[in-house]
Amino acid sequence: MAEKSQVPAPVAANILSRLRSGRPELPYGKVELSPVPGLYQVQVESGPLLYVSADGSFFLTGTLYGVMPGGFVDMQDLALLPQRREAMASIAAKDMVTFAAEGETKASIYVFTDIDCGYCRKLHNEVPAMNAKGIEVNYLGYPRAGLNSPSHTKLVGVMCADDPRDALTRMKNNPGLKLPTCDNSSVAEQFILGGKLGVRGTPAIVLADGSLLPGYLTAAALAKQLGI
Repeated sequence: MAEKSQVPAPVAANILSRLRSGRPELPYGKVELSPVPGLYQVQVESGPLLYVSADGSFFLTGTLYGVMPGGFVDMQDLALLPQRREAMASIAAKDMVTFAAEGETKASIYVFTDIDCGYCRKLHNEVPAMNAKGIEVNYLGYPRAGLNSPSHTKLVGVMCADDPRDALTRMKNNPGLKLPTCDNSSVAEQFILGGKLGVRGTPAIVLADGSLLPGYLTAAALAKQLGI
């Protein structure tokens, strides 16, 4: 794919102008070259990736696949791999709730989670087995109902607790539990980050190589995916 810097400024300006004329309230990102000649791509913050014609008159959304030897590849997911790797590596330990591996750490995963999510609770029940297999689990906040929602408040309460690990487990076992909150912005930052990295629901597991595994997995299935 060509360099993103090769998008001509007049083309980018015209595309954004046309998009804003249709939906001015949407937060559009930069105009970039797409893998398809003649189409440009614009990411809507916390929304879809738009594939836009050069004159900005038409766009389409959906999964763009590349035809590669041996299979079809999700091109957006492929482009997000390095971004996810860098993002996960840059998150401070204090801003995650970490359940350490037992003995040697064979793999680390990052899980975007929500308190009010049944499959998130099922996944949390698998964490002891994951830890026993040498998998470190790092939780990030992703309130599906959005910022300033009850789900957001619950996750902030977890991050404000003296023992976030214990608080997260208690909250998942009792979603109606009320925890005191504080001035903590990490959940909001992680929600926005998740949207940029392709997270659309919970649980969403990001591997160290940047791969995104949406949905619930058992400890055994995850270990197999990781080659453990």
